[in-house]
Amino acid sequence: MKELDARGLQCPKPLMMTKKELDAGCGDLTVKVSNEAAVSNLSHLAKRMGREVSVTQHEDYWDVRFGAAEQAEAGASAACECLVKEPYAVFVGKDHVGEGDETLGKNLMKMALYTLSESGNPPAYLLFMNSGVKLVAGGDQAVVDSVSSLVAQGTEVLVCGTCLDFYGLKDTLAVGEVSNMYDILGRMQESSKTITL
Repeated sequence: MKELDARGLQCPKPLMMTKKELDAGCGDLTVKVSNEAAVSNLSHLAKRMGREVSVTQHEDYWDVRFGAAEQAEAGASAACECLVKEPYAVFVGKDHVGEGDETLGKNLMKMALYTLSESGNPPAYLLFMNSGVKLVAGGDQAVVDSVSSLVAQGTEVLVCGTCLDFYGLKDTLAVGEVSNMYDILGRMQESSKTITL
């Protein structure tokens, strides 16, 4: 049996680490986590993947144990892997997710881009406009790393040149290609769907 120690890690890292192991064929896996949100997320993952799951609470952490895949669900999951995934775009029009607390919103954006980079289903296009360009030009290194990982997986990253000029960031673009409204809208039109963060 394999063990992962994800104690102290924030969402979605415990989930992404676990999914990577399970996708690689790990049959018996125990994940140590330090908060109830991670326990809940991992339990939902087990259900979606048709895996048996048990939780043991200790004084300051939980063990979430994944057992073998249920046979019927395992077959269904394998069949799903054969489906052709439609190309989709992700539009980032600001440097945070949602409205409310700015620090929380920026952390949520960092988590969203990390999750996209680890999901196994990267977008065909990642499109940055308005204050979203700050994320890839002088922004947090973790965000740049996530976007660079997406580029390595084949995602085309277009960054609004007008927006970079407006914020004085053209010389600090760390990842992506300087682009324009015509090309960015064109990528949205080519996509089966566009997700806006």
